[in-house]
Amino acid sequence: MANDELKITGKVIALQEQSGVSNKTGNTWKKQEFVVETQGQYPKKVCFQLFGEERIAQAAIQTGNEVTVSFDINSREYQGRWFTNIDAWKVEHTAASSARPTPPPATSGNYVPASTPSAPSPASDFSPTDTNDDLPF
Repeated sequence: MANDELKITGKVIALQEQSGVSNKTGNTWKKQEFVVETQGQYPKKVCFQLFGEERIAQAAIQTGNEVTVSFDINSREYQGRWFTNIDAWKVEHTAASSARPTPPPATSGNYVPASTPSAPSPASDFSPTDTNDDLPF
């Protein structure tokens, strides 16, 4: 993936902010996690993180925003286990963003859902006569 830019576009459905003090340096830090849900036949939900108060303020993410996120994926080992972060390094608001702002995220460490889930759509007819088979095999 050298020099490949990873991007995803979707709607922000949840936000969470965390802050603390570094044990090593004693400096304060701030991190925002946000979940983006993609559109399409098989929507995906992806949790990104933004690190640093300046980046968080610059991105100005709110629940309901339509955004395009440029990101890196980074994994690290800690005590024999592997952990993966999806680090956002650029957030662009798309033209379809909600014009109506939502309240800022709660700082209690809990995700703030954008809305209550709706009922699932009816399943497709997968009978042998169904001609809408778009599977690659």
